[in-house]
Parts: sequence; structure tokens; C-alpha cells
Amino acid sequence: MTETSSAGGGSFRRETERVVNEIAQELRSLDDGAAWFSNLSPARRQEVLRDIAGYAMQAHITAADGRAGVTRSGVKPTANPSVMICMDPPRYGFAHLPADEHVNAFRVLVSVFAVADTRRRQTYCKGTCGHTWHHLPTLSKEP
Repeated sequence: MTETSSAGGGSFRRETERVVNEIAQELRSLDDGAAWFSNLSPARRQEVLRDIAGYAMQAHITAADGRAGVTRSGVKPTANPSVMICMDPPRYGFAHLPADEHVNAFRVLVSVFAVADTRRRQTYCKGTCGHTWHHLPTLSKEP
């Protein structure tokens, strides 16, 4: 397995933040993000799942966000990560799921975060937002 970041934890956390926000803002596809995630070591995957769960909590996800995110993720609504995020209140122990559920957990978490973060960008942050992660530059597509 390859990791695309340096050994520094802060550097990796910034990379995770960037990838997740690019997916949320549709600057990167969910499939591309899942491929990035799949190339990480099991320990890094767990770290990413914990980080994204934190982002989702900060975005104040709602039950409606959970349902919309699961639909957007392409993961079955009966899969463990889907059920966990749609509970009221949501359960966030995604990093403790079996390793074979981590990619689905990533897809669900990022998708739910994207729904909630989009809602917040369009309401709470509209026109006055100072969050740098809400102002990512458009990625240039390489040929």
C-alpha cells in the first residue's frame, strides 16, 4: 500500500481535510476520494474515519442529511455505516468497524458531510464565510 503524504501527522490531516472538502464541493469525485482512501494503510484509514466523523459533527448533521448522504454515497441503506449515520443521534464509531467496511464508511461519512456542509455554506456561511475550506480553488484536470 502506498500513502500519498509525508510521515508527519499534521501534513496527513491537512491532506485529509483537503480531499474531504474537495469531494464535498464537487471538485473531486467520491470514487476518486474512495480510491485515495483505499490506498492508505489500515491505521491511516481509521484516522481518516475519525477525522471525517469529527467534520460531520462540526457540520451539525441532521437525520435528513444522513438519509440524503447515504443515498448520495451509493452504499446500501442496510449497511452498518448507513444505519449508524441515520440513527438519532448518529453513531460515530466508524473507525471501529471491521476493515472490510471502511471504504463504505468513508463513502457514507464523506457524503453525509457533503450534504450538511453544503447546507451550511448556503445558509450559515452565505456571503460572510471566512472558513478557508469553503473557498477551495477549482482543481485543474490533467489530460
